[in-house]
Amino acid sequence: MTQSTLAEVDFNDINEAAKRIKGVAHKTPVLTCETVDKLASFHSNQERHLFFKAENFQKVGAFKFRGAFNAISQIPVSDHQKGVTTHSSGNHAQAIALAAKLHNIPATIVMPHTAPKAKSDAVKGYGATIVFCEANQKSRDEAAAKVVSETGATFIHPFENPHVMAGQGTLMLELLEQTEQENHVELDAVIIPVGGGGMISGCSIAAKAVNPKIRVFGAEPLAADDAKRSIDSQTRCGLESPPQTIADGLLTAIGQPNWTIIQRNVEDVFTVTEDEIIQAMKIVWERMKIVIEPSAAVSVAAVLFNKDFLKLQGIKNVGVVLSGGNLDLNKPLPWTVQPN
Repeated sequence: MTQSTLAEVDFNDINEAAKRIKGVAHKTPVLTCETVDKLASFHSNQERHLFFKAENFQKVGAFKFRGAFNAISQIPVSDHQKGVTTHSSGNHAQAIALAAKLHNIPATIVMPHTAPKAKSDAVKGYGATIVFCEANQKSRDEAAAKVVSETGATFIHPFENPHVMAGQGTLMLELLEQTEQENHVELDAVIIPVGGGGMISGCSIAAKAVNPKIRVFGAEPLAADDAKRSIDSQTRCGLESPPQTIADGLLTAIGQPNWTIIQRNVEDVFTVTEDEIIQAMKIVWERMKIVIEPSAAVSVAAVLFNKDFLKLQGIKNVGVVLSGGNLDLNKPLPWTVQPN
């Protein structure tokens, strides 16, 4: 199921979303780390200062709560009893479940059976009903369509819904305000993980509206590089088969409305290998003393290891979005697992 026909997002939508989520969503901190700055500076052979927007401290442990709450808060009261539904591998699922609970709306979440147990357990904990499906887009779409057909529930797409995009853009408003007021710097660039493109869509609109000169970049796993291929070819590309990547929150191809925004606002997308994702995740855990998930480590890996990013000139101060911190701690941490 898609929501490509809905209206595009503008900066006013993001400002309105910020008002709706105020006092409900957390204003997450912006963190710095001298050790990671030194690594980024050494690898790029130029001075780099990184400012990490820590959405792992957001409700449900990820940025997704912003968009979910903004979208659900705009469902007419007359439709509340019909419920809401979505499909998601984890973080959007948790976000919809919690936002629905806060509005006293029943939620049915379609999740692939491969979703991390920590994420499916959290969805259940927020009181939502889970419908498991196969780990492919066709199965997700069919299962969600069945829920809508049977219940009349409002379907909230994980990244194509404009209210979701606007909600995600609020994190960029905060990042730019915080770095200016708390760190007394103006960011030269921001880098944002890319999956379906909901976050980078909203964030790029906010960034360019606040500072038209800022450079906006995406980061994604090499194993799920549709955004990079789309940027290079200037044509939206899909994923031929389910990606095999540790970054389980970045498994989907960018949506059509998201691509329209990305094409306009995003200068480039940088890819990183699985080993680089794991290295970056370990560095953040060890040196910054915070828990991030592999999908969040993708943006860190790009600023530390991607050769094309390291060559960029004129970007001393870089905002790095840490998208979330949800992972199954019953499984071995990735850097403790011996390669096959």
